[in-house]
Amino acid sequence: MEYLKIFFVNTALLITLAFIANLIYKHTIAFAPDRVKKISWVLLAILGGWVSSFFGYRLDEHVILDLRFVPLIISTLAYPQPFFLIIVGTGIGVMRLTFGVTEAAVAGVLNLSLLGFICAGLALWLGRSRFTTVYKGLITIVVVNLMNAVNISVFGVIPFHQYITQIFPVTFPAGLLLSFLFAFIIHDFYLDNLRNGQIVRANELLSRQTEELHKNKIVLEDRAKQLMLASQYKSEFLANMSHELRTPLNSIINLSQLIEENDGALTPEELAEYGGIIHRSGEDLLALINDILDLSKVEAGKLDIVYEELSVREIPELLSLQFQVTAKQKGLDFEVGLGENVPEVILSDPKRVQQILRNLLSNAFKFTADGSVKLNVRTEERREGALRRNWLVFDVQDTGIGIAPDKHDIIFEAFRQADQVIGRKYGGTGLGLSISSDLARLLGGFITVKSQEREGSLFSLYLPLQ
Repeated sequence: MEYLKIFFVNTALLITLAFIANLIYKHTIAFAPDRVKKISWVLLAILGGWVSSFFGYRLDEHVILDLRFVPLIISTLAYPQPFFLIIVGTGIGVMRLTFGVTEAAVAGVLNLSLLGFICAGLALWLGRSRFTTVYKGLITIVVVNLMNAVNISVFGVIPFHQYITQIFPVTFPAGLLLSFLFAFIIHDFYLDNLRNGQIVRANELLSRQTEELHKNKIVLEDRAKQLMLASQYKSEFLANMSHELRTPLNSIINLSQLIEENDGALTPEELAEYGGIIHRSGEDLLALINDILDLSKVEAGKLDIVYEELSVREIPELLSLQFQVTAKQKGLDFEVGLGENVPEVILSDPKRVQQILRNLLSNAFKFTADGSVKLNVRTEERREGALRRNWLVFDVQDTGIGIAPDKHDIIFEAFRQADQVIGRKYGGTGLGLSISSDLARLLGGFITVKSQEREGSLFSLYLPLQ
């Protein structure tokens, strides 16, 4: 009966130790890396074996009967890794030496070390088998208890006849029964931890999904705002476009109708004047259509750039001839200047360069009521990281209404103007600067703007010299 009492005490202590370890695991080790968890388990298993020996039944001064092999059984079921089990078995055996280095202690070390190797072999075999977890547990418990009895009878210091007739009939069934009981309790702990882990992972997953939903909601709201703005810009563009189209179309329709219904009442001078207005209205329509076509080609990547020699000095002269009439009609001074180091020729697309400069100059004259418009050509060296690059710069400066600093980026967007009121007053679709900016990028350059409200504007076209 003493054996049974001590074995029950061992089981109770192991259960208590397992419960405390379970609490510690939930609040600390559960959040640690896998390596830390495995090391913690090794130490806990070895401690469990030592506690069993400490409270074991002392047959005499040196011989201790206990359930120190039970933590090894649980380790085989929880972490079926051979090297890991050998360490646990050897560790529990070595801890037996803390109660004194005797023949019985050495036999205990040998017994648990052998059980460690036996459990390692079991782990390899059971890992490849198709048995259920319950069958694996039953096989492990029976094999370990049986081999423990064999090792004690072979290597132990207890006389073989005494062990077989007096101790084995009591300790072997008791060890089996208590091993099953302890394994069942630990399995229940394991299931509880598994459920808690699943709940924690489910909560983490829900938190991540909630966070993702929140982010997606923000993205969707932002896209909704963008769509709303795009719709607004589209409406504004259509309103401007209808105005821009209607004005020259009305002139063409009305004047052509007058000419058609003319019964000889119109003088040749009036006919010539009406014809001139119709011609200019047609040119305005053509320019508008060309702008839209250019924009669509740029966005589709189908606008061709033809590189050839471009006479730098010739372009200002051509633009000067073209805009001198406009300057005279509006009473503005129009100046053209060339810097000292401006090259005679660069490699670019003359047609697109002139198109950009015409857009910039048209805007300068459109938004300038008095004062002057200047076109100046110069060179500039700019640092780009560790490199320096040389640029040919066309500056278009005016003394017009200017642009607020917070509108500098907006004006380069398609269908956008700095102010819709100004857009309605001065006309235009807001395509000129967008097309010019895209063309500049295609030519390897860019456009900058410096402007303040009521202080005029300076638009600069940068083209690479190399």
